[in-house]
Amino acid sequence: MTVTLDDLIHAWPASPQNLLQVLRAIQARCGHIPPDAVEALVQQWGLSYTAIRSVVSFYHFLSFEPRGRYTVYVSDSVTDRMLGNEALIAQLCQRLNVAEGITRPDGLVSVHRTACTGLCDQGPAGLVNGRPLVMLTPRRIDEIADLIRLETPLDAWPADFFAVHNPVWRHTLTLSHPIPPGAGIQAMRGRGAEGMIATLQTAGLRGRGGAGFATWQKWQACRNAPGPRAITCNADEGEPGTFKDRMLLMQWANEVFEGMTIAALTVGATQGFLYLRGEYEFIAPHLREVLAQHHAEGLLGANVAGSGQAFDIALHLGAGAYVCGEETALIESVEGKRGIPRTRPPFPVDRGYLGLPTVNNNVETFVQVAQIAVHGGEWFAAHGTEKSRGTRILSVSGDVTRPGLYEIPWGVTVADVLQDAGAHDVQAVLVGGPSGKLIDASQLQRQISFEDLPTGGAFTVFNHSRDMLDVARQYTHFFAHESCGFCTPCRVGCVQLVDTADRLMSGHAGPHDLERLRDTGALMQRLSHCGLGQTAAHPLLDVLAHFPEQVERRLVPDLHAFDLDAACVDMAHLPTQAPHRTKSPA
Repeated sequence: MTVTLDDLIHAWPASPQNLLQVLRAIQARCGHIPPDAVEALVQQWGLSYTAIRSVVSFYHFLSFEPRGRYTVYVSDSVTDRMLGNEALIAQLCQRLNVAEGITRPDGLVSVHRTACTGLCDQGPAGLVNGRPLVMLTPRRIDEIADLIRLETPLDAWPADFFAVHNPVWRHTLTLSHPIPPGAGIQAMRGRGAEGMIATLQTAGLRGRGGAGFATWQKWQACRNAPGPRAITCNADEGEPGTFKDRMLLMQWANEVFEGMTIAALTVGATQGFLYLRGEYEFIAPHLREVLAQHHAEGLLGANVAGSGQAFDIALHLGAGAYVCGEETALIESVEGKRGIPRTRPPFPVDRGYLGLPTVNNNVETFVQVAQIAVHGGEWFAAHGTEKSRGTRILSVSGDVTRPGLYEIPWGVTVADVLQDAGAHDVQAVLVGGPSGKLIDASQLQRQISFEDLPTGGAFTVFNHSRDMLDVARQYTHFFAHESCGFCTPCRVGCVQLVDTADRLMSGHAGPHDLERLRDTGALMQRLSHCGLGQTAAHPLLDVLAHFPEQVERRLVPDLHAFDLDAACVDMAHLPTQAPHRTKSPA
């Protein structure tokens, strides 16, 4: 049966909150957002042309220009480049007779680069029409090219092309204690809402998304706020080098949804959303199956587990925007809009989704909430350090022999993790992704903890063969590409950072550029609207601090930046007659 545009549009209630979801469906069906789809949404949903066009232009996976019937995205993260993705992209384009980023004239295929796809432990990686491509090699690229040229349906491709594995090399607490469906909800009901908050306080659970805010305090603030409330789960795992949530969503979805439901019963929320990053679209069918099971068992719906309270969870897919990992940008996206971070205060616990008090927590946080409900706060607090209780799941990639997932108690050293992962000849470790902290080999005894080196889960290792300035340059380009452009410090600052990084790499920068780099970084950290701009200079500044020789050897000592004051003085001595000037084209 042919699915028409009207069928796609009518499959969703006519609401601005559903705009991103219906646009995703149209993109998948048509390969782009055609003008008649925009017109239909304007006429049938009462939206403005501007609202629709602004959303399409914001998300990387939406396009007004037709993309190929086979749309291939090759991950272009630092670790993918370390594994040789550049040559693979060139090989694929050559075999398919297509230019990178341009749809082939017959509409068969287009090949694009994209940011980290959450598959750093099995790269080089990519996506084809939303399905993951793992362990890409020259031979596999040839096979993929042949399948596309023959227009082979994806269901007939070899299954191992799409087989995402989740190697877990170390279990400590969370990954050793799955719970039966409903066990956490029943335990929470036995404690009551205040008892559950007290249990989380005893556990010392802090948010696992990176900021580390105390979970019990966030829930208490939302519970105290007036009116109906909402729950959002942040599954927009976009920090380069992070893939722990991928494993939890694929194998621990019961605990994720149970943790969200416990939060709802605790704070009095009636609606919930799991915001799944667009790159993880392939996990969505499994998540819908688990949601259906929870409905069938009475764990979601009009009367959750006999509590008399209604609560339901909707799956909301993103469309490729790193900034939507910021909680207020995520909420904007759930509302069907561009993912522009909001000004805070007010915080989501006061005014979140559609103005409702909203609890937003990370995937890992909700899993641990469900387990704490069953096993108790003391059980969880017995692990970790004084200010960092429990365990942390690390996504380890880069120059290691055993990339994958490691559950560690907070407080272990970087060296401990490196030993587990089989790292040798370590030059640097990036803890927490490019927005985190880059350390050198002299700091490997530092603790992974909120007291020392906090992390959202990314742990990337670089040996001495890596050019750390080039690594920082690539991360700087990533931040510039992902900036939403809302605030001037980030929008302009990221461009200046990229310019400085490129000139440093090419040997066209002088000492004055390092002063400007520090000044720009300080300004961005102080004045940027959200965490992206506040941390965008971290990679370059950390390389400058820990690997100065890799920067200084490229400097041109006598190269000076343009001096406006000196130029103005010189201009004062020029003739008063202005030279002929050709008008620039409009």
